[in-house]
Amino acid sequence: MKNILCITYRSWATKIYNRLAESIPEYNFKIINNKELYSEDIIKSFNPNTILWYGWSWIIPSNIVEQYNCLCLHPSPLPKYRGGSPIQNQIINNEKTSAVTIFKMDNGIDTGDIIKQIPMSLEGNIQEIFNRISEIGFITTYDILKNGYSLQKQNNSLSTYFSRRTPSESEITIEEIQSQSSEYLYNKIRMLTDPYPNAYIKDKNGNKIYITNSYIKK
Repeated sequence: MKNILCITYRSWATKIYNRLAESIPEYNFKIINNKELYSEDIIKSFNPNTILWYGWSWIIPSNIVEQYNCLCLHPSPLPKYRGGSPIQNQIINNEKTSAVTIFKMDNGIDTGDIIKQIPMSLEGNIQEIFNRISEIGFITTYDILKNGYSLQKQNNSLSTYFSRRTPSESEITIEEIQSQSSEYLYNKIRMLTDPYPNAYIKDKNGNKIYITNSYIKK
């Protein structure tokens, strides 16, 4: 029996893991969906054949990556949009389509060989995008676990890298309102709905007014 260790703290990834465990009962799945429950000792004691690190935001020690078959899901068309906040950085750059990319991890940041890359729309709200990621992620990972995979190296000459966004970047400033298009402002609001730090404006006293929904009326 194969041992599949599934580690995350994201609800969309937990949905993938639960469906996999239900759909492949002949494998032994262990799901960790809280950072506080994770430790290297758990990995060693479970002795996994494969570790899925979907929706994980912390650096994984090199000894774990090198010793185990570690796979990651990144919601961008790698090698583009490596790094943090890939969904937000794509939306604010007015990208209309993205991809769900599953890759074999190495010691770089989103630099490992690609296993599968499936196109995905970025239209709609964050929850709709999460639902697409979960659906594509489940179907693709099921195929990988059942049928194996081949690897394709990333073309580093095409790579782009973006840092994780900070809560302060959620502010919609007066300068943005005066200089940016309605589509830019709409995108900034929709990309920052829960669970992300919501978009906000400040009044004259510095109080924050949060904006969680918007639409464009032409």
